[in-house]
Amino acid sequence: MLTQYIEAAMRRAEYEWLADDQVYYGRSIDLRGAWATGNTQEACAEELREVVEDWVMLGLRAGDTFPVVDGVELKFREVS
Repeated sequence: MLTQYIEAAMRRAEYEWLADDQVYYGRSIDLRGAWATGNTQEACAEELREVVEDWVMLGLRAGDTFPVVDGVELKFREVS
């Protein structure tokens, strides 16, 4: 489920070349605050994947709820 969620977020990522900074900017359009930059689009995507993974882990620790991304829902239940 976690891998599917991250893959869904990456499928919906958007990338843009920032000519003034000479880098690619990428963001997950569904995960607020999940963005990255890189010298190539591939490097940007790799960095963004790490950011998305960290975003999810931090959300789990904080007990956040997660948006549905491309039809994939991330739900966790507490195990006693």
